Amino acid sequence: MRIDFSRNGRLTMPVINFSYSDLCRLLGMQVSRQTLREKLPMMGADLNSVDEGSDDVSFEFFPDRPDLYSVEGIARALRAFLGKEIGLKSYPVTRSDLSVLVDPSVDDVRPFIWTAVVEGNRIDDALIRSMMDLQEKLHITLGRNRKKVAIGLHDIKEVKPPFTYKAVRPDEITFMPLQGSREMNLKEILEEHEKGKAYAFVLDGKDKYPIILDRDGKVLSFPPIINGITTAVTENTRDIFVDCTGTDANAVMAAVNIIATALAERGGNIKSVSMQQGGSSASAPNLEPRMMNLEIDYVNHLIGIDLDAKGMVDCLRRMGYGATSGDDGLQILIPAYRADIIHPADLAEDVAIGYGFDKFGAELPRKATFGIEDPTIGFSSRVRPILTGLGYLEIVTLSLSNPRDQYEFMGQPVRDDAIRIMNPVSEDHVQIRTSLIPSILTMLKKNKHRELPQRVFEIGDTVRDHRNVTYLSGASIHAKASFTECKSDIQSLMTALDLMVTVEKLDNQAFADGRCASIKHDSGLLGVFGELAPLTIESFELGYPIAAFEFDLESIIRARESQ
Repeated sequence: MRIDFSRNGRLTMPVINFSYSDLCRLLGMQVSRQTLREKLPMMGADLNSVDEGSDDVSFEFFPDRPDLYSVEGIARALRAFLGKEIGLKSYPVTRSDLSVLVDPSVDDVRPFIWTAVVEGNRIDDALIRSMMDLQEKLHITLGRNRKKVAIGLHDIKEVKPPFTYKAVRPDEITFMPLQGSREMNLKEILEEHEKGKAYAFVLDGKDKYPIILDRDGKVLSFPPIINGITTAVTENTRDIFVDCTGTDANAVMAAVNIIATALAERGGNIKSVSMQQGGSSASAPNLEPRMMNLEIDYVNHLIGIDLDAKGMVDCLRRMGYGATSGDDGLQILIPAYRADIIHPADLAEDVAIGYGFDKFGAELPRKATFGIEDPTIGFSSRVRPILTGLGYLEIVTLSLSNPRDQYEFMGQPVRDDAIRIMNPVSEDHVQIRTSLIPSILTMLKKNKHRELPQRVFEIGDTVRDHRNVTYLSGASIHAKASFTECKSDIQSLMTALDLMVTVEKLDNQAFADGRCASIKHDSGLLGVFGELAPLTIESFELGYPIAAFEFDLESIIRARESQ
């Protein structure tokens, strides 16, 4: 099985390729390719290819269902959906003699670890490829490119428990990594190994790095980078140890549940590991289902049908849930591998899927309306080819930012009207941006290993005075980037837009003294441009001169209308 994330260079729903014969073996029955064409799309997949006479099957699945990113998960869901094995699938967990000691040194590095042991699998090429693909898939989605979650699979016959998870100095431990040619310390792996160079950013700024060792000091894993060669999984492996480390406890546990139950679908027996930390212990994994109550009227109103309790229970059991009806509605048991269920609306969606999208029918809209193009969007379409013609490449950055980038690094006072995020997922994304330039500079920082010159622009929303404001911003970075170059580009842009403007000197702490100007029209201020100050450039860890500009796109539209 293979999983792709791109189509024509764009991020799309993950494409999962798997073997038709392997799927039938896991299903425990023969299903026709036509059945796959008809039923999988009803579960939330998009047909990519199912050719008669070919063993290769390809579907796109929605990003919110990580439990379906393996042929094992697809088979489990299909068994319930087709009525062969409805209701909650339980996976017994017995106790093993393995334990993991979690040292306090990881608290400031990568604080969470969760594990499982799966014994008795018949390891073959199909299982190895499926687990490798599922592992990488979870890294990219649930794991946010290994920053939030990273997974390791190990053959434990050559290592001895208890295992220890701790943080060490970069030069303290040496071992042979997978796909390595010699023993290397952790610093060398980040600088020289292919995986180390690809994921070194996850440990950027850390004085110590996480490591998992056995009783004799043998290395199982250097998370989130690479496993040791000692525990490499091969076709001779029988017992697999799963480790998952990260910065989010719920995501770490969910990843272990998905991996462990996928292995169990192949015939493995799940065993628990004793996790010992700070004088307390826990048993991992925890595959007990979660309970959630669901109101029948709420579901019917939300999805537009009229099902009774029995009908709704039947729909949910077709989706792999445990469901019973009571005086207060439905009591739902949610499988431990369903990390996507966080609200009753998620269950209502699965009721609709279990009911069958093909049964909803269709109807024409009650009112005929005619749409018109939003003026800002329409004007943006005119601006883009002008900047592209001037040698700028359009980018799209995140709308979330932080006060450090928005104000401290730019030498600007903190805005009182900045919209803060409750319960942010990271310290880098705690507010809605009020300027695009910091987002552009952050993007240039992440691409500073690329060749110069780099000229980029963005048209995007900011929030000022509690309202969305569309900005046009751009930057040019290279050895000769200057005020004069930027002024020439801005004058070309204004000419192409038929705007008569004036240029006036402006003092702005983000820009170099005497090399910043404002663009004004009779209707008011349109924007600013100039050379960024050395302190601004250094704050974003960039080493070349940068000329930047930022305009209120709506002010430009008003200026054109007033002429």
